[in-house]
Amino acid sequence: MAFTLSRPAVYAFAAVLSCTAVQAQDKPVNLKLSSWVPAQHPLNPSFAAWAEDIKRASNGTITATLFPSEQLGKAFDHYDMARDGIADLAYVNPGYQPGRFPVMAGAGLPFIFANAKGGTAAIDAWYRAYAAKEMKDVKYCFAFIHDPGTFHSKKRLLSPADVKGLKVRPATSTIGQMVTLLGGTNVQASAPEARDALERGVADAITFPWGSIGLFGIDKVVNFHMDAPLYTTPFVWVMNKDRYESMSAAQKKVIDEHCTTEWAEKVASPWADFEYAGRAKLATAPGHEAYKLTPEQTEAWRKAIAPMQAQWAADAGKSGVDANAAMEALKASVVRYKAAL
Repeated sequence: MAFTLSRPAVYAFAAVLSCTAVQAQDKPVNLKLSSWVPAQHPLNPSFAAWAEDIKRASNGTITATLFPSEQLGKAFDHYDMARDGIADLAYVNPGYQPGRFPVMAGAGLPFIFANAKGGTAAIDAWYRAYAAKEMKDVKYCFAFIHDPGTFHSKKRLLSPADVKGLKVRPATSTIGQMVTLLGGTNVQASAPEARDALERGVADAITFPWGSIGLFGIDKVVNFHMDAPLYTTPFVWVMNKDRYESMSAAQKKVIDEHCTTEWAEKVASPWADFEYAGRAKLATAPGHEAYKLTPEQTEAWRKAIAPMQAQWAADAGKSGVDANAAMEALKASVVRYKAAL
């Protein structure tokens, strides 16, 4: 018995063959992915899984090699590394460069996010309206945050007044502004350099997420941990523009489909779980104390840092952004994705 296809089926089959042929002609691309955290950090398997799915979706025409542990360059340099093509994709902490990304700095203000999973969706959905202008040197892929971090120090910090005279390694320039506001001194050091600064007495305290304290060996040099969702650090995953533009239309489509809010959540979620689990681990570790703040103490911290939002708005406004509208949009996104405190 003869087998025939209907005309619509013939068209559909031809379209599939055409797409396959186009992809078969795509030039092979191997992307250099740069991550400055240690190889064992939970972000690295997430980046690898992201790249593996791109390989699958591109029929093997896009592959990737991941370089962790600052192999391609220092943590502070990762945005410029993506811009200049030293890396094709780079994991960036925008807060490592004060004043360069004033809008994104707003997401690093204290007491905004309650959790990393919903918070990641919230920050990525929000920042898409600003990324093309603020990070115009690169192709923005997505943004994400870690689970809320806090102060880890050599003594209890119960009151904002306890920061006065303290030498603090801040997570970002925004948190550095908080330290200055409270009378402390900032010590600049990337995450991989932080333990050394604390060990040598250059710093007395650090702001860091919980799980990474052990990962970076900082648990060996600090003993007291404020059990409060003080802040989160905004991060971005960005791509070299020329590398993206050199790809075929089909390959670009694959990249675009992996630079979404959904993928931001997929990449950030294992890290979120890791940092969240670190709280209980440190709280029960010998020689360590995790202390909670009373409602009155928490309110004192909130009041002490309140001027930071006005300062951020003034700084962000200089870039031509309606800062108040941007902050309202961020807070609405945080509520929408169930990540508000």
